[in-house]
Amino acid sequence: MSNMMRDCQIMAQTRDENLGYMSDMALELAQMAEDTGLATLAYLFRMAALEASTANSELNEPDDFPRQITSH
Repeated sequence: MSNMMRDCQIMAQTRDENLGYMSDMALELAQMAEDTGLATLAYLFRMAALEASTANSELNEPDDFPRQITSH
């Protein structure tokens, strides 16, 4: 395996771990915000957690539909 391929895999793995961590952290912050009666803030943190977990799953799914460039 070439160094470049290995580096790409390591970067992808790090990115996935970071997104997972961000998602977990945002959920914890949402819970803390809810506990202190900050419903709006809790909602924003939940949205952030959802965004991070969605981005994570999108990155891990193979692209079923290759993007086709159409020329006019």
